[in-house]
Amino acid sequence: MILPDADTQSDPIRPWFETLESLGEFAGIRFGRVSASTGAVEWMYLSHAEFDGIGGLAHLLRERGAIIEDLPNITHPGPLSWWPFIRFLPTMLAPRRVLKWRPMKQGNKLETTCQPAPSVAFHIFDEEKTAMIRRMSRNGMVTVNSLLMKYLDRAVRPSLADPSCSIPWMIPVNLRGKVSQPKDTGNHSSYVGIQIYAAESAKDVQNHIYKALNKGQHLAAWQGFAATRNTTAKIKRLLIKANRATSQWSVGGFSNLGVWDPDRKITAPDCRGDWLFAPPVLRFQMIGAGCVTFQNRLTLTLQIHPELTTSPEVANEWLRAWVREIELGIPTENPNEWNPASKTGQ
Repeated sequence: MILPDADTQSDPIRPWFETLESLGEFAGIRFGRVSASTGAVEWMYLSHAEFDGIGGLAHLLRERGAIIEDLPNITHPGPLSWWPFIRFLPTMLAPRRVLKWRPMKQGNKLETTCQPAPSVAFHIFDEEKTAMIRRMSRNGMVTVNSLLMKYLDRAVRPSLADPSCSIPWMIPVNLRGKVSQPKDTGNHSSYVGIQIYAAESAKDVQNHIYKALNKGQHLAAWQGFAATRNTTAKIKRLLIKANRATSQWSVGGFSNLGVWDPDRKITAPDCRGDWLFAPPVLRFQMIGAGCVTFQNRLTLTLQIHPELTTSPEVANEWLRAWVREIELGIPTENPNEWNPASKTGQ
């Protein structure tokens, strides 16, 4: 049973983000450019109702003079059809498991809703250290994505009431090549939901991701949004409040925008510097962690939903722990070659 025309005339996810915004959520994707000369961060936000992460970064770079032609397509096989949705329906209807947090430091209370999370931190790896991370992933026969996901999970665990439990995470999946939108920068993003256990390795994390992809979770999720596209805003609000807008309640989402301009062909002055990215944070997904490699320099950005904390110190603590876990995993012939004092900021 193939969807008649997978062009999805209107983005099936857009109405859900618009409903989230009506509930006071800030559904903006966070981007940042770190000035190469001053180190100052220029923060930018694009609505997830109009863009996904890949499309948003391409849009910003193009606006600043970069020539970016074709955006990356999904490489995982499998046609877009209703069968994954039908098979995955029992999981979507299953009870939600919501994890509890330990008490944590709080910052200033927000006076209004629907604004960027104040608890945010970022880290920049230079070109040499980025290459070392990629080499570590190759040596471990895992993707950089799986490697970073494992270390992020390890960094956040101590803040949970039960650090030994399995942690649910959401990982976006680019569906370009299977679905189309009027603009190539539009929302082509679905997701898979995975559970990570405390003792698992990066290879275990990768197996969870590929198992979910092989089962077509990302296709089921897209079709689920397509099936509910025309439900009323009231029903969408009820489903969101009941943690039913996605296949599982997740501690957070982790998104990797991949490698951009490794040959340094983008020379427009307003594009120079390091680029930052983090997916939105929501009440049912309180951590937004993102990474992107621009001109061979990997950046990590982490933000936390205001209902969990508004303290930048918490985001910085988690970010430092994430970086520390990555650094500890990198083998070098000379331990002094790896200097953990690389750039970290907020």
